[in-house]
Amino acid sequence: MSEEPARRAGRGGRERVVTAAISLFAARGITATTMEDIAAHAPVSKRTLYAHFPTKQDLVLAQLDHLLRSGYSLLETLGRDDLPPRDRLLAMFAVRPWPDGTVHGCPFIHAAVEHPDPADRVHAFARKQKLLMLTLVTGLLDELGIAEPEPLAEQLVTLSDGAASRAMVLNDPDYGRHARKAAETLLDHAPRRPGK
Repeated sequence: MSEEPARRAGRGGRERVVTAAISLFAARGITATTMEDIAAHAPVSKRTLYAHFPTKQDLVLAQLDHLLRSGYSLLETLGRDDLPPRDRLLAMFAVRPWPDGTVHGCPFIHAAVEHPDPADRVHAFARKQKLLMLTLVTGLLDELGIAEPEPLAEQLVTLSDGAASRAMVLNDPDYGRHARKAAETLLDHAPRRPGK
């Protein structure tokens, strides 16, 4: 009989761990956050934590994957069918503070910075997402009829990443607005294919 409440309390442990990791990694950084910190914040036992995530790398990858599938990721926005291509492109420059008022920037950049070895699984995952972002942006520019979408895609993605980083460092989401204005100028003046 005393076993039943313990079993109930353990339900949802994996989700609580991932949610705690998202919050703590954003606030403190991946390296500065220990597995013990995450277990306490979740709250789950260390045994439960390690049953779901044998290594910290496994947890970092899981929280990045969760962010991708959250419905709020930039990659999901770029892939939406219900918005015109230009609106999806300009969505890259929407920098929003978290509920606590802090601007955290791009979690994939943070992960790559804290896992600098290109052969590292976390770095490779972050790199893959950044390359996918470039592919999606290139496709949207092609839909808009841009004559040379690849170089403009590189410029827009670099501008987006720079705005996210600057907004995070200065804790000011206005850098997204400034970058959006620059992106609008680039889009407005980009040569089009004939007939576009």
